[in-house]
Amino acid sequence: MDEREYLRHDGLALGELVAAGEVTAPELLEAARARARAVNPAINAIVTWLDEHADERAAEPLSGPFAGVPFLLKDLHQDLAGAPTADGCRALAGRPAERTSTVVQRWLDAGVVIFGKTNTPEFGSKGVTEPALFGPSRNPWDLERTPGGSSGGSAAAVAAGIVPVAAASDGGGSIRIPAACTGLVGLKAGRGLVPFGPDESEPLGGLATNGVVSRTVRDTAAMLDALIGPDAMSAFSPALPERPLLDRLDEAPGPLRIGYTTRCALRDQPHPEAVRAVEHAASLLTELGHEVEEVDPPHDDRQLARDFLTIWFVHQANEVDRIRRETGAGDDGFELDTRIMAALGRSFGAAELQAAQERRRLSIGALAGFHASHDLLLTPTLGEPPIRVGSLATPAPLRLIAEGMLRTRTTGVLRRVGVVDQMVEANLAWVPYTQLANVTGRPAISLPLYRTSGGLPMGVQFVGRLSSEELLLRLARQLEVAAPWVQPLPPPAAAAA
Repeated sequence: MDEREYLRHDGLALGELVAAGEVTAPELLEAARARARAVNPAINAIVTWLDEHADERAAEPLSGPFAGVPFLLKDLHQDLAGAPTADGCRALAGRPAERTSTVVQRWLDAGVVIFGKTNTPEFGSKGVTEPALFGPSRNPWDLERTPGGSSGGSAAAVAAGIVPVAAASDGGGSIRIPAACTGLVGLKAGRGLVPFGPDESEPLGGLATNGVVSRTVRDTAAMLDALIGPDAMSAFSPALPERPLLDRLDEAPGPLRIGYTTRCALRDQPHPEAVRAVEHAASLLTELGHEVEEVDPPHDDRQLARDFLTIWFVHQANEVDRIRRETGAGDDGFELDTRIMAALGRSFGAAELQAAQERRRLSIGALAGFHASHDLLLTPTLGEPPIRVGSLATPAPLRLIAEGMLRTRTTGVLRRVGVVDQMVEANLAWVPYTQLANVTGRPAISLPLYRTSGGLPMGVQFVGRLSSEELLLRLARQLEVAAPWVQPLPPPAAAAA
């Protein structure tokens, strides 16, 4: 299979070719590797190669909708037994996983051939992918800009044509942000629909979920069909779709009432490109017969951001402490920013964490009130176009101050002088719209409906009610047909690498 033919098929189409005997799994694997050799040096998407596993796997008889399709795991809580999972962290680098994660086994059951793992920030803690361990991933549409995070490596790989679909995960926007940055489809499923076993139950108190980034809606739907359903470690068993999501994609979603907003308390003014992205989507939706109107944000997004980071910082503290115990790693095993977040997490009392957790009901109630009169909430996915690589790097003076405070165990001072609020502004102001779906446990999808005047992808997000994954996918498919976004060739920056 030559490169041009490989690039024009989505994952399901490649699986169909294998099933029909028109191409073999080893031939697809070589096509993916050839593409990776051409573009990965420029985008730094793949950080771990699993060649022996891939060759053995491709030689086996495979079945499933993605039989023989090359695939990449995210290097964060997606374990393949015997292969290393570093989570972007020096302290974990090179440690082989003891067991295969439930979702990884379900991808294998769907027939994929895993040949590598993709870049992620340390512990998935940022909306950019720039770990000290592996270096930054870059956006195939502009190598000076980020592909987002924390599934930035996976998004860069799919956008550059290495694979048609890749593994991702989302604890605060980490599927949708990279999808928006790179021109892909990114669905975050509702809470509990996709399991986290066999070693975890509900990471981040249920905020996080696994999924994929892809070029087509049907690949996203088929992948979700393959993943959903509880395992032995699931905290509960959510309602499952009555029929496969893929089977209903082409059914019209019906006329929907959709409220849109671009306003956000974390930004004085919405970025003009974010406004144009949503207005473009609203116009397209209106043409398709949906009722679209501008609304006020239904929730207190500033308080939600503070509570989200409180939960996140405490989670970071627990992760760092656990890894120290298990590995004996010292400070040099972790990035400074991670150590700062962990120290801030330790400074929160139990009552503060509980209050942040319980205030989730306010956001749930606010969104439920909105959905009583509207089917979907439409927002930008990004607060501004993909930012430049290095934009969120901690300034040298602050690094020196933080190092001193960590040594003297005085990081609690950072909270008293407003550093937490500053971190909210610095890290979330460019991606302020995605955390709502994680905090409330609702499904949300980012779709690549808009390009900036400079040609950069700029996705828009739809947030639905509980169990609205099917509705989101059917609307996404309607939009994909009305305004196709798949490019006939990969982005020029990656193609020229």
